[in-house]
Amino acid sequence: MSSTTFAARGSKADIESGLGFQPKLDADGLIPAIVTDADSGEVLMFAFMNTEALSLSIKSGLAHFWSRSRGALWKKGEESGNMLNIVEMRTDCDQDVLWLRVTVSGDGVACHTGQRSCFYRSIPLQQDGDIVHTRLAMAPGAGTTR
Repeated sequence: MSSTTFAARGSKADIESGLGFQPKLDADGLIPAIVTDADSGEVLMFAFMNTEALSLSIKSGLAHFWSRSRGALWKKGEESGNMLNIVEMRTDCDQDVLWLRVTVSGDGVACHTGQRSCFYRSIPLQQDGDIVHTRLAMAPGAGTTR
């Protein structure tokens, strides 16, 4: 594991208005990352980064994440060829969330299921009755899996 560290968190004014990158990690040392298509704006996936994944992503321009289920660093697309090429990386006002605008190489799919986006199912809103048994629907534009 890399010992990469980022700048210490400063004052509220430094964090919200300054130009120093001072990411806020959670208790597990992770920061959430929202990934969207750089051209269309479509949300492709959501994952977490630790400092090593964040550092590798910044240095290489390829998205790396921390897999909570596997407890391991993960270079997105390393096995499938569907690499996430980072066009731009932003942080929010509190510097506790990242936004990656990417292009997807390979087959152009970001989800391990073969869908373009991990958000390929929608949840019906304003429904009557028992919400415990809510049925999901395929989101508009969701394709078939590989």
